[in-house]
Amino acid sequence: MPRRSIRWLTLFSALLIIGVVITQIYWVKQALDLRHRQFNQNAHVALQDVAQELATVNGVMQTSNPVEQLSPEYFLVNTNATTQPDLLEHFIKDSFQKHNLITDFEIGIYDCTTDRMRYGMSLSTKTNDKTSVKINNWVKTDKYPYYFGVRFPQQSAYIVGNLNGWIWSSMLVLLAVCFFAYALFVILRQKHLSEVQRNFVNNMTHELQTPISTIRIAADVLNSDIITTQPERHKRYVHIVQEEIARLQNQVEMVLSMAKAERHALVLKKEIVDVHHVIESILLPFEGKVKLRFEAMQPCVEADPFHLRNMITNLIDNAIKYSVDRPEVVVRTFNKRSCLFICVEDKGVGIAPEFQKKIFNKFFRISSGDVHNVKGSGIGLSYVKQIVRSHHWHLELDSALGKGSIFTISIPQK
Repeated sequence: MPRRSIRWLTLFSALLIIGVVITQIYWVKQALDLRHRQFNQNAHVALQDVAQELATVNGVMQTSNPVEQLSPEYFLVNTNATTQPDLLEHFIKDSFQKHNLITDFEIGIYDCTTDRMRYGMSLSTKTNDKTSVKINNWVKTDKYPYYFGVRFPQQSAYIVGNLNGWIWSSMLVLLAVCFFAYALFVILRQKHLSEVQRNFVNNMTHELQTPISTIRIAADVLNSDIITTQPERHKRYVHIVQEEIARLQNQVEMVLSMAKAERHALVLKKEIVDVHHVIESILLPFEGKVKLRFEAMQPCVEADPFHLRNMITNLIDNAIKYSVDRPEVVVRTFNKRSCLFICVEDKGVGIAPEFQKKIFNKFFRISSGDVHNVKGSGIGLSYVKQIVRSHHWHLELDSALGKGSIFTISIPQK
């Protein structure tokens, strides 16, 4: 499938997922609002019935609108007469059960002689239990001389409890959406890994074909009869073959080391090495393109010589590859805070901030569009990071576009 089609499919899928989630949230909110209105309406009707029954018992005339809602969970009921607590409890329970308000509630009766709420009691239409509650902070009013208050402390829990079907269905929908999003993520990731693998095979094939072609040409020359009469030339071609074989071996060892490091099976053969000697021994293939600034007075560290050589070689090789025109690469060492620092500096193209962490990922390569400007396998810097991590060292990058890059490795010294 073309990359543009995949982008449109991903965008459409993301919009679809967002639309489903928003729609589900909207309907759940609408259902909650509807349940709130139904609860308030049932509470109004039930309390109006209670006010009517109290008016009949007390022999007074009931007002037209005896119920007033002061908050979502708090109601006041005008009675126009004193109210007996036991009679009020009986009427309220009967009325709430009649209107299907099976929940806990609290009642308080206003005492006009003391101007305060009295008889705070917590009741329930589910059981016959009742307990006293504090009602000192309940809101009062000057509109009525006689009234009682009803509060529903668990109103939200009651309403949500009646929406279990909606909530479970919403959870199932969201779960299905999450699985769909995860499946889409896995598909896109697998496609990305497939593209990365294909690019790696192509790049690695190129990296291996170059030394193989050089060895084949050198072998043809060494196989000729005239080469035996030219010892200097013979020696030079033998040296070329040895260098290319070492290059091939390093490429294979680097790939194998990456695989072992991912399985935590990389075994380091550490010994005391002189970093200055190691750096000097790898500069021959770079033909004077690298300047040395050895400022470290203590250049010896404990490391695996093979992987240390390959690590520094990769950093120098990258610095040269990504330099414009004539490379200006400097390898610098210095001691600080009981550590040896190795810096590989260049004046090349630099690395944009958004790529500075990604370049250490396996197979990642910065490209211009769909074209990689510099040949490579895409595992050099990832290998460097793995070796630094396996040695428990520290790696830092300081880079800016158009100004070059500085890779710094700090190695603790005993």
